[in-house]
Amino acid sequence: MLRGRRPSIDDAGSPPAALPCAAITPSRVFILSDVRLFREGLTWSLSRQPDIEVIGALAPGPDVIAQITDSHAVAVLLDISMSGALDICRELNRETPGIKVIAFAVNEVDGEVVTAAEAGIHGYVTRDGSVKDVVSAIQCAVRGEISCPPRVAALLFQRVATLSEATQGIQARPTLTCREREIARLLAEGLSNKEIARSLRISSATVKNHVHNVLEKLQIHRRGEAAARLRRDDTRSSPHRAFL
Repeated sequence: MLRGRRPSIDDAGSPPAALPCAAITPSRVFILSDVRLFREGLTWSLSRQPDIEVIGALAPGPDVIAQITDSHAVAVLLDISMSGALDICRELNRETPGIKVIAFAVNEVDGEVVTAAEAGIHGYVTRDGSVKDVVSAIQCAVRGEISCPPRVAALLFQRVATLSEATQGIQARPTLTCREREIARLLAEGLSNKEIARSLRISSATVKNHVHNVLEKLQIHRRGEAAARLRRDDTRSSPHRAFL
């Protein structure tokens, strides 16, 4: 009868090495909603995720910002349907700049999405989003990424394009000196060089030089075009008037 013996390294090469288990540090998440069902439902669902730890779930109150800050949460799930939710987001970003605020119960409405982005939201979960969407939004936000539905992404890109176009338009507009703005205003009223000189009590030669500079900066060739150009630019830049 052969007795069993422990296999040596020579029997099968090298013994299988035990693989160390990498410790998972869960992301500390705080839930903020004035709907108890949301708070309890999200707490229960997220507690089943190995990489997420719910460390608090509260309704808004006078001390809630301090409580979130003291909890050292890395992310806050914010019920965007609450009154004053965006003010809370702004305050969180001021008091705890590194925290990631993920909005849930978001309506895919242009104005609401853009306003939320401007308030400093780091992630979006729409009203018909799932727990899986919430988990994905948290994971992305913690990694410094943003997770949002395609419709929300399209709205944000559209907003960026609109702002870029407006900024380029402002930068492209020429800058007139104070005297040139005076000349431009009188040009728009249809005054001649002599009339402008008399009004401003300067020489006609000086007026002529200023008129030349104004036309050149506005990229027009006839003084009669000045009024139309100035009105157009004034309308585009309202309420901050560009030239007049």
